[in-house]
Amino acid sequence: MSNALAAGVMLGASVSLLWEGVGRNAALVLAGALAGGVFVAALQHVMHRLPTPDLASLTGHDARKALLIIAVMTAHSVAEGIGVGASFGGGATLGWVITTAIAIHNIPEGIAVSLVLVPRGASIRSAAWWSIFTSLPQPLLAVPAYLFVEQFTTILPAGLGFAAGAMAWMVARELAPEALRQVPRRRVAIGWMAVAFAAMFGFQTLLLA
Repeated sequence: MSNALAAGVMLGASVSLLWEGVGRNAALVLAGALAGGVFVAALQHVMHRLPTPDLASLTGHDARKALLIIAVMTAHSVAEGIGVGASFGGGATLGWVITTAIAIHNIPEGIAVSLVLVPRGASIRSAAWWSIFTSLPQPLLAVPAYLFVEQFTTILPAGLGFAAGAMAWMVARELAPEALRQVPRRRVAIGWMAVAFAAMFGFQTLLLA
């Protein structure tokens, strides 16, 4: 059930990112989304070939899954950090609105990370730390994005697409199939994914309205 909820949250975030990016530059968003999917697929391939390091108390397959979700959500935060810095280029009011919206929607995204880690054996404390870690690129990239707003605004659609593609691939290849395998009734898993998707997409739409 945790996989289903995390998958729905990530899909909701992906659709919102694509929607935001298409309004800026549809071609760059598409290219970024394809690059994001390829990035996660390549990362999966490498991780299956190389020994996977333990992560907190997780080993083997669980550690691989945890590292993938952390990598994907951290990459997702890169685009959001650029968005925060670039938004201040349009004035302080717009900047604070976008920053507040992203800060609030980091809460369900952090929960999505924890929903993947805790059922696999990670402690609540370590899951909370990794949830925070995946959002660190936001403050780190916000400052350079503001200082070089024109250059970063140009690549923002590709970054939004990349984040969306990476999350969508993770859901399609890892979280959703595992949820459908593990939940006794498929309709229940699909229902939870749909509820989480609708809640996340509606939440972000309301924040950015």
